[in-house]
Amino acid sequence: MRRVLFDHCVPKPLRRHLPGLEIRTAYEQGWDALRNGDLLSAAETAGFEVFITADRNLRYQQNLRTHRIAVVELPSNRLLILVRLVSAIRQAAITIGPGGYIEIPIP
Repeated sequence: MRRVLFDHCVPKPLRRHLPGLEIRTAYEQGWDALRNGDLLSAAETAGFEVFITADRNLRYQQNLRTHRIAVVELPSNRLLILVRLVSAIRQAAITIGPGGYIEIPIP
């Protein structure tokens, strides 16, 4: 089972729609004060494999090549939109390799 960390901006109820993934939130980990690079580093150290975020600027603000954690970028942080994309989100979280980056588009 893949260990997944939800960024601060990802709605917590989305996890109910992603069975088969071990999902924690940054807040649940006690990382609510950490941002971007520090959060990615903490997640890697804790053994998370995938970081799911709705922050569209993350890839421009951080050098993701220095991290082994994979990043899945969501097109929105609105649950009603994300629920329609759960198949793509789940597939991305399962198949993405270490250090990978996948952007989920709105169809």
